[in-house]
Amino acid sequence: MPWLDRAGGSYRAWLATAAEDGSWWTEEGTEPDGQNLVWELYALHRVSDQLLLTFQPPSNEPRSPDLLPLLLEREFLNVFTSLGMASFEDGDAFEPFLHEIVEVEQADDPHAPIEITEILWPGLMLGQLLFNRAGVRIRAGIKHAQRGVADRSPLYWTFRRRHRPTVDLSQGWGSNSQWRTDFRLDYRTPAGDRLNVAGDRPIDGSADLHPDHPENLSPEERLLTPGERRELLRHRCLLRAPEAADALAGSPAWERDLMPFDWRLPNSEA
Repeated sequence: MPWLDRAGGSYRAWLATAAEDGSWWTEEGTEPDGQNLVWELYALHRVSDQLLLTFQPPSNEPRSPDLLPLLLEREFLNVFTSLGMASFEDGDAFEPFLHEIVEVEQADDPHAPIEITEILWPGLMLGQLLFNRAGVRIRAGIKHAQRGVADRSPLYWTFRRRHRPTVDLSQGWGSNSQWRTDFRLDYRTPAGDRLNVAGDRPIDGSADLHPDHPENLSPEERLLTPGERRELLRHRCLLRAPEAADALAGSPAWERDLMPFDWRLPNSEA
């Protein structure tokens, strides 16, 4: 709270630069500098990840429990609404844009669609920009979301969760370099949702590059089906064991080696 008091209106106005879809993140050497704001949003999201630990189930790993911040939901929301964000819960229908799967109850009917049963924490929007998805418990048939995968496989574009592994580009870097990590930019606009708008790598690879070119899809990415890659981009995790699970098992670290961070959908799907 003392930091929020010091930040003042100028910080809030700076964040508001990111509130509408556009090309602000490409602006460099001007005021405001787009790249610095992308990094700042990432750092702010790390604060959110830490504060959200209190609302998450414990890990099943045999180790000492995390020390949790003690705060109420309204205290969590006060931090970010004071910076110009708006909270949402939207618990009627599940949407991967708005909802992060925290726990899965497996329905008897394998074709039962995903249904929200409980909201664990609210989501946050900064204007049109998604800052945080709401955390939800769901019930679903295994054809839509598999318990142990949709709620326990690595969550990408995320630094920390108590109950599941996470993967973001800051991990493994030193205390200075990790703060030069980009925040994922997803926008909900009148024309539709736009995912990872700063991404510059086609989700199905480039026909203009050799399949083994370092800027094309990696072998692990190619083992995922086009549908699985889209699922990962939309949900930030896989919902079911991949079709090529046996082949991927030959690369024990394949989930951490995946690099979906620059994926973008074709214009026809955006």
